[in-house]
Amino acid sequence: MTTRWSVVSAAGRRSSPEASLALESLCKAYWYPLYAFVRRRGKQPDDARDLTQEFFARVLEKEYLDAADCERGRFRNFLLTVFKRFLANEHQRDCAQKRGGGQILVSIDCTDGERRLMLEPSHDWTPEQEFERRWAVALLEQVLNGLQRDYESKGKAHLFAALKPYLTVDDDPMSYAQIAADLAMTVGAVKVATHRLRQRYRDSIRREVASTVENEGDTEGELLQLLNAIRGG
Repeated sequence: MTTRWSVVSAAGRRSSPEASLALESLCKAYWYPLYAFVRRRGKQPDDARDLTQEFFARVLEKEYLDAADCERGRFRNFLLTVFKRFLANEHQRDCAQKRGGGQILVSIDCTDGERRLMLEPSHDWTPEQEFERRWAVALLEQVLNGLQRDYESKGKAHLFAALKPYLTVDDDPMSYAQIAADLAMTVGAVKVATHRLRQRYRDSIRREVASTVENEGDTEGELLQLLNAIRGG
């Protein structure tokens, strides 16, 4: 099974042809949690963007991922630890122009990051709690995006769009009837399709979580922590 740790391993091998793709995958999955973390520590949007962008750009250059070891625990904990070390060293740099030597290896959408932060309710979480919640949200978004791509590849984009709300709300027979009418399906077929989507969603979450821990036995505990992070616990 391809896990976050195997992606890290590929990204850490600079000579590997998969390194660039692996780094891009990591960036897409984790840039926002790290961006939110550094914003929570008081950095302005532009500085937060530059720091997060530079961190991923220097991951290979400084071989930060060589120290990654799945036997040491959760990947997200490793990533945050390395990011904190990176931030601690950044006081030696005078300005953003010096970061990365002018070379942008990964792109951070600061505008999107700020938009997402503005949509969040106010709270008094620590930067670490902020990261935990963003990690959980990013993981769920990744699962949803994967399901959406799969449905679209099978010509079922409209079905996914119609059923997606049922992943987080209770059944509503009237809504089922409306969906059935809109998609020219029977109510029974809509219910079956909803059940299948929910099952795939749960299975996909479990697989994604399992890919970030040392062994499968840690999955249940990590799922519980994910739920607590979403709730802000």
